[in-house]
Amino acid sequence: MSRNGKRTGATTAGKTALGVLLTGIMLFPVYWMLNVSLTRPQDLRKSPPGLFPVHGTLAGYRTVLAEQLPYLGTSLVIGLGTVALTVALSAPAGYALAKLRPRGGGILNFVLLAAQMIPGIIMAMGFYAIYLQLGLLQSVPGLIVADSTLAVPFAVLIFTAFMSGIPDELLQAARTDGAGPWRTFRSIVLPMSRNAVVTVSLFAFLWSWSDFVFASTLVNGGAREPITLGIYHYIGNNNQEWNAIMATAVVASLPAAVILVLAQRYVAAGVTAGAVKD
Repeated sequence: MSRNGKRTGATTAGKTALGVLLTGIMLFPVYWMLNVSLTRPQDLRKSPPGLFPVHGTLAGYRTVLAEQLPYLGTSLVIGLGTVALTVALSAPAGYALAKLRPRGGGILNFVLLAAQMIPGIIMAMGFYAIYLQLGLLQSVPGLIVADSTLAVPFAVLIFTAFMSGIPDELLQAARTDGAGPWRTFRSIVLPMSRNAVVTVSLFAFLWSWSDFVFASTLVNGGAREPITLGIYHYIGNNNQEWNAIMATAVVASLPAAVILVLAQRYVAAGVTAGAVKD
């Protein structure tokens, strides 16, 4: 092997080792969360706790099933509701900006970008004042609407970029066959935008699932709270039961992790849509 070949191989190995090291550092909190969730409380009191749960226990997970399921169910309802509302609002808006090109479309794109820069706590305070007048505090529909405001601007930009790449000839053929804008969108544009739909749905679900600011401001103390508040209250009430707390965190992380793994190839295609054009 030539000197250049050896140098290239050594460089590749070094980059691989560095990547593995950085990945291990980033994933260590996840490993520690899983380790603590399986460790007995008496073993956690040792200094330091073991790196492996030698005497593993599922007591923390039994606690999750007994006490945290209502919070998980509420988060699932909120997440799915946020996805449905976000797609219903952003897909037609993206289609209009990409293909119908209304007046003021450029200004609207700028407004959507600016909307993503508004801090969540500012929006939460505004929603609190509005919901107080409308009687929507401590309600699941109110939280779904609030969480959707985080996802809709991003979703419209994703749909606009993706739908811009759909050939105009297909839409012209649909118009020639007598299809109106809505029929064209429903029968042609939306089915071809599957990657964008999956991408938007994933991010909307993740944002609503992990939301704490809106939840603590708008539904705190209500009958139906999401899992983020469930973990928060559980830590406050049982700050010594770390195996149960970490088990709750593990269970709360599973839906998002599974969805991300299953949808990753669609997400990659949806996020890069519009980046390269012929």
